Amino acid sequence: MVKGANIGLAALSENIGSVVVSLGWSSPTGEGDADVSVLLLDADGKVRSDVDFCFYNNPVAGEGSVQLLGKTPTADGDEDRISFDLDAVPAEVDKVVVAASRYGGSRFGELDGLRLTLADSAGDGLVRFTVQDVDEVSALIFGELYRRAGEWKFRAVGQGYASGLAGLATDYGVDIDDDAEQSGAEAEGPTPDAVDSGPDAVERTATGPDALERPARVPAQSRDGGAADRAAAEPAAGPAGAGAPPAPAVPAPAASGPVPKPARRPRTAKKKVTLPRTARKSLADNDTWRTARLFPVSALKSDRERETRATSVVLSVMAQVPEFGRRLTAGFGAPAGRMETFTEVALAHGETPRRPDGVIRVERAGKLWTALVETKTNGNGLRADQVQAYMDIAARRGYEAVITLSNDVALEGSPLVDVRIDRRRKHKVALWHLSWAEVVHQAQMLIRHEGVGNAAHAWLLQELLQYLQHENSGCHGFQNMGAAWVPVRRGIDEETLCQGDARALEVIENWERLVRQVCLRLGGELGQKVLPVQRARRGSDPGARRTELADRLCEQGRLNAEIRIEGTPGVLGITADLRTGKLRTSIEIPAEGTGYPLARAKRLVRRLSDAPADLHIETLVDGCGAGPRGTLERLRPEPADLLPKDGAQITGFRLSLFKGMGNGRGSAETGFIRSVDDAVDRFHAQVLTHVEAPAL
Repeated sequence: MVKGANIGLAALSENIGSVVVSLGWSSPTGEGDADVSVLLLDADGKVRSDVDFCFYNNPVAGEGSVQLLGKTPTADGDEDRISFDLDAVPAEVDKVVVAASRYGGSRFGELDGLRLTLADSAGDGLVRFTVQDVDEVSALIFGELYRRAGEWKFRAVGQGYASGLAGLATDYGVDIDDDAEQSGAEAEGPTPDAVDSGPDAVERTATGPDALERPARVPAQSRDGGAADRAAAEPAAGPAGAGAPPAPAVPAPAASGPVPKPARRPRTAKKKVTLPRTARKSLADNDTWRTARLFPVSALKSDRERETRATSVVLSVMAQVPEFGRRLTAGFGAPAGRMETFTEVALAHGETPRRPDGVIRVERAGKLWTALVETKTNGNGLRADQVQAYMDIAARRGYEAVITLSNDVALEGSPLVDVRIDRRRKHKVALWHLSWAEVVHQAQMLIRHEGVGNAAHAWLLQELLQYLQHENSGCHGFQNMGAAWVPVRRGIDEETLCQGDARALEVIENWERLVRQVCLRLGGELGQKVLPVQRARRGSDPGARRTELADRLCEQGRLNAEIRIEGTPGVLGITADLRTGKLRTSIEIPAEGTGYPLARAKRLVRRLSDAPADLHIETLVDGCGAGPRGTLERLRPEPADLLPKDGAQITGFRLSLFKGMGNGRGSAETGFIRSVDDAVDRFHAQVLTHVEAPAL
């Protein structure tokens, strides 16, 4: 679509009751990011109340009809997805505005490939809109969904706001607090009403649009040194004040005059329940006493028992905790409604009935949405014939989806199971995959950072986490680098691995799965966005990108990945050198700040006073030359050793830690997967926490 164009969704697909809108972008450095927001407007073009402003601290709006699903990596960068249950949008809402904003003085002109895509409930793409000419704006309206004669239509907008998220929100009637000091106090983070009261702990978390700095997602131990308030970092509101047209032009630079007021922000708040990070002291006599659990794992003996128990546990909690059930199904096109779940349902299929592991049903306004669930635990893989049979059954019965749930991680452009889809059928069935690691991630986000509706729901999610993370549950996520791992390592050692070897491609795919799982795990623990960075040409095919990486592995003998962690000044690099058996974790931080070069070096060494002594520090200089380097132990008494001898300009510093790499292909104590997890955790805890502030 082109800017200003509109189209009726009913003309594009029959499956538009639920749609998913994705906003995407990329950046040359891999560090660019933006936050998505949605505004539900009435006939007057205003929100009915502040709860109609859906953003990172209020991810569900419109009685559950709008939900932010979070980011997913793509070949072009990232995509931020939003689920819309159009049949459930309140009748008073005439228009839904889809926008995004940047913070800390960043502008959308620094990002590449700004785009919006819209897909129906079967996952088929319907609309694509590329946004251009948005250099000096920090907030951007991508598009809007609106009602016209009882039909939902989409309009491509592409309009920028120089006044940022606060200006955009004000224009659409979101209540803004003029008291800058009060806003700054609120930005410091939520104040727990009770931090040691067990599962009944209630944390006053800003879940409405009351704080644009996302306090609900900052872990307790990092709030003291959290990021600056993003709303305060936005430019002061320009001409786009209250009552202005919804899409103002970008204003010219203001002339010198009175100091503008600090940026304002919305002020409503809700109570959400989270669990305390520190457990209360146990009343047990000694460590041999085991806490009684709602979902015990001690009696599990076979894979079939694990699959049956895991399916029942997850589906039952999904039905009982609406926030959790909706979080897992919204991206699959499920509506926002009453959910019921079932296990071991017999469905006719030829001479022998089939028994999918589970069935999910959601009822909304008398209409049913149904998905069949096929579950695998431990290292068991999905069987193509089983999934194909469930796809055929779903198509005949008019069901909407088949969901597979296993320890594997799906990759873009690389389906876990190849199924045949009969294009002659009018009814389409969508095939979706969910990893156990993603289930754990969503549960952690809800009970540790974002909150749920009541204490009982928080306790249920905690019991679910205890079960899934138990060593006997079989739900441990990706845990095997595959059969090609040992031959590829041997071929690299012996220098016999040739480019084009299919085994190298298998290792690359499994490496990408492992990195994505590391991001899910770390993001759930921190309550922050953690995403893999994929540096590829826009529009490149994921398969071609992986083939190129496989050839590079054969040539260099190294696996490389980059992870972007929200709140850190750079990207975390991971290198697994299969020739030397070493893992390297590193980050490049800019040499910002004031003062002489020696003062900057001293500040860096002082900031890293609690970092490991074997931390390697390398000075990055302007141009292609290499700068001085050394270990922190040697540099502590002599920070001047970081200064280039030729007086070259310092552009930044590279911090690196090295450790031995596990040999086994699995997740055992001596395995490769465990060593990668340990390396990332150590680097984050002992290095990144000391350099989160960007200024040196």
